[in-house]
Amino acid sequence: MKIGMIGLGKMGGNMRDRLRKAGHEVFGFDLDESLRDVHTLEELVQALDAPRVVWVMVPHGKPTRSTVEQLGELLSEGDLIIEGGNSKFTEDIELDELMSAKGIGYVDCGVSGGIWGLENGYGLMCGGRAEHVEMAMPVFDALRPEGPREEGFVHAGDVGAGHYAKMVHNGIEYGLMAAYAEGYELLTAKDFVKDVQGCFQAWSRGTVVRSWLLDLAVKALEETPELKGVSEYTTDSGEGRWTVQEAIEMAVPMPVISSALFARFASRQENSPAMQMVAALRGQFGGHAVKMLDDEKSKDEGQVEVHGGAEPKAQEAGEQRPGAENAEPSSGAETAGPSSGTGTTEHADGPTSGSGDTDR
Repeated sequence: MKIGMIGLGKMGGNMRDRLRKAGHEVFGFDLDESLRDVHTLEELVQALDAPRVVWVMVPHGKPTRSTVEQLGELLSEGDLIIEGGNSKFTEDIELDELMSAKGIGYVDCGVSGGIWGLENGYGLMCGGRAEHVEMAMPVFDALRPEGPREEGFVHAGDVGAGHYAKMVHNGIEYGLMAAYAEGYELLTAKDFVKDVQGCFQAWSRGTVVRSWLLDLAVKALEETPELKGVSEYTTDSGEGRWTVQEAIEMAVPMPVISSALFARFASRQENSPAMQMVAALRGQFGGHAVKMLDDEKSKDEGQVEVHGGAEPKAQEAGEQRPGAENAEPSSGAETAGPSSGTGTTEHADGPTSGSGDTDR
């Protein structure tokens, strides 16, 4: 079938290639002239056969809304828009209402697979009306991994359910990453553990903690032994924040995912104001020595302050982290960048190449 693809960055470009390998005819548009097949959205719509299917793969927020609204003026009754970026589910509900008034179908689709999706296929989580999901099933079958459909695709529910499922997926991902990371640090802290990478690799078959994330951890350690030179500065995608916000709204306890999200916040602070206050309070009520930034004193005798692997980091606490000088401060969930590899969201309108940070 013919399909339009808007946004040809890290994810969208690979998705176009995978669809073409499956025999579909894809017409791609991107603001980057070197990536696109057609020069305008009008040309893209004209190239498709009715009922048309257009996949939008641009940053969430203003770019997505602007693109969908433009398509709403160009498409006809019976056509279908698939929003495959990382929009918040509330945005999907709003856009579906706008398109429904025009007789245009709307499906939200959470996509997981990152840069490996071209080869391995993408995990797909869709929300929308059954007739619209069925209309796009040839596209979904081409993009998902080989094997049983239910092991790589789900029609999760009504409009918004697809991106809600993807949001929770990414929240779980935060927790898993943090658990592996904490285990890694404890192994490195014990002096008689000589092969930390080997421990991770030994877990990759036959153990209950085996996973693709574990495989990627082994790969990271192979490429950068002991992770030397890697800054601890870690961004978050936006979906992790939305997951925790939903947990609060729905009164669902999420201590693991919340902790993993807050750990990322902590990784960006050169000197935590909260811990400065804790240190100052210990000095006030207990007379404990308060260590100043230029003071090497105040350690408690006989107490392990920091393990050997982290000692160099403790000594460099007053220095700027690598890359921190170029990092933009977070400004809350509504403006946080997406995790799909579709770039930042609030500073550009319309379709983009989707070449930003990923958290897929």
